[in-house]
Amino acid sequence: MDIFLFAAGLIVGGLAAWFIFRLIQKEKLSVFSEKSRFLEDALSQEQRKTAEKDTQLLDLQAKYSAAVADLRNMQEQLARQKSELEEVQKRFSVEFENLANRILEEKTKTFTEQNRTQLENLLNPLSEKIREFRDQVEKAYGTEREQRFHLGKEIERLVQMNQQLSDEARSLTRALKGDTKAQGNWGEVILEKLLENSGLTRNREYTVQERMADEEGSTLIPDVIVRYPGGRNIVIDSKVSLVAYEKFVAAEEEESRQQAIKEHLDSVRKHILELSRKDYQSLYQLNSLDFVMMFMPVEPGYHLALQQDPELWQYAYQKRVLLMSPTNLLAALKLIESMWRIEYQNRNAQEIARQSSDLLDKFNGFLEDLKDIGKKIDDAHHAWEESMKKLSTGKGSLLNRALKIQQLGARPKKEIPREIAGFSIPENDENEPNN
Repeated sequence: MDIFLFAAGLIVGGLAAWFIFRLIQKEKLSVFSEKSRFLEDALSQEQRKTAEKDTQLLDLQAKYSAAVADLRNMQEQLARQKSELEEVQKRFSVEFENLANRILEEKTKTFTEQNRTQLENLLNPLSEKIREFRDQVEKAYGTEREQRFHLGKEIERLVQMNQQLSDEARSLTRALKGDTKAQGNWGEVILEKLLENSGLTRNREYTVQERMADEEGSTLIPDVIVRYPGGRNIVIDSKVSLVAYEKFVAAEEEESRQQAIKEHLDSVRKHILELSRKDYQSLYQLNSLDFVMMFMPVEPGYHLALQQDPELWQYAYQKRVLLMSPTNLLAALKLIESMWRIEYQNRNAQEIARQSSDLLDKFNGFLEDLKDIGKKIDDAHHAWEESMKKLSTGKGSLLNRALKIQQLGARPKKEIPREIAGFSIPENDENEPNN
C-alpha cells in the first residue's frame, strides 16, 4: 500500500512539474513572439523608408535628366545664335567694305583729313557695338557650359546634404527637447541652410522674415518668401514637432509608443491649423500661390507622421498647406532655381535680340548717311565743274580775260597756265580781237 501511494505521488508530482514546465515555455514563447512582431514591424518601417528614398532618388534623377536636356537645348540655341551673329557680322563687313570701296572709287580718290575723321567717328561706335555683342554671346555660351558641368555635382551634394541634415536633426533632438523657442530657431536655421544650398540668392529670389500686414492691419512675418519667375510667390514656414517624436524614439513599451505617436500627430495637425489660419495667400501685397509650404526639419518625424496617418497629407492639402521634409523641399527649391536660371537665359537671349535689332537699325542709318555723303560729293563735284566752266570757257571768262591782260603787257610773277584741272583755253579765244 505504501508503495502504491508513493508511486501515485510520484506520478502526480511528475505531471505537476510537466504542466509547470509547459506554462513557463508558453510564456517564453509569447515573449519571443512579441519581440519577433516588434522586430518585423521595425524592419517593415525601414523597408518602407528605403523604398521612399529610392522613389525620391528616381524623381531627382528624372529632374536631373530634364534639366540636362534643357541645358543642352539652350546650348544648341546659343550656338545657333552665335553662328548667325558671326555670319551676319561677316556679311555686314563684306557688304560695308564693298560699298565703301565703290563709293570711294566712284565719287573721289581722296578724302580730306576732316572727312576721314568724320568717317572714323561713324565707324568706331559700330565696331564697338559689334565687339560688345560678340563678347556677350561668348560669355553666355561659356556660362551655360560651366553650369552644365556643375549640375551633376549639385545632385551629389543634394544626397549628401540630406544625410547630413538627418544626422544633425538626430544629434540636436535631445539638446532642443522642451525648449520651444530653441526648436523654432533651429528649424529656421535648417530652412536657411537649405535655401543657401539650393542656389537661390537671398533678397533676389527669396526673402527672410519680411513683414506683411493683413486687411485688419495685423503684422505677419513669414519665415521665408520664395519668388517664382512671373511675379508669383510662395510662403515657407518652419514648424518643429520634436517633443512627442523624441518620446516615441525613447519609448520601450508599445503603449508608450502609441501614446507618443498620437501626441506627435496632434502636434503636426496643430501646426497645420495654425499655418492655415494665418491665410498668407490672401495678402494682396504678396501675390502668393494658393498654398503655403510647412517645413518639417526632422525628416524621420515627417515620415513617421505620414506612415501613421496616410490621410495627413490630404488633410493638410485641404487646408492649403503642403507638408515638406528637408529632402523634398530641397528638390522643390532646386527646381525653382532651375526655372530662374532658364528665365535669366531667356532674358539674355531677348537682350541679344534687342541689341541685334539696334545694331541693324544703326547699320541701316549708317548706309543712309553714306548715301547722303555720296550725293553731296556728286553735288560738290557738279558745282565745281560749273565753276570751272565759268572760270575758263567762253570769251568773257575770267581766265580768258586774265590771259588777254597778260598779252597786253602785264607781267605777273607766275605765268598763268593754259590748262586748269582738265579745262583748256582754245587758241581762237586767245587771238580774238577786242571789241
